[in-house]
Amino acid sequence: MTVCRDCCCGSARKHPSVDHDAQLRRLRAGLPAPHRLRVSACLDLCAQSNLVVVHPAPKARRAGARPVWFGLVLDDEVVDDITGWVRAGGPGVAPLSAALELSVVAPGLPEPGRRR
Repeated sequence: MTVCRDCCCGSARKHPSVDHDAQLRRLRAGLPAPHRLRVSACLDLCAQSNLVVVHPAPKARRAGARPVWFGLVLDDEVVDDITGWVRAGGPGVAPLSAALELSVVAPGLPEPGRRR
């Protein structure tokens, strides 16, 4: 899993009611080994912050599964839904719940003025 934390994602200015550090702790606690969580610089989809990208397990990727991008990950319920889905197998293995489908965003091109 990749969690964006840069200019907008993780910003108390943009999302003052979100405890961004607690969100990272919750994600890490919800995804023990062998899962890995990495923090990334800007993923260039600032309008959808906070972004989380779930990568398929190697076997699922070989079978054609692709990463799933989630936007507006701003509350514990969404974080818990994402971690539960990942523990169930994630992309290419477990179906997305209707609630999680609402958070899926398409990875976009860089916003004007941004470099990828």
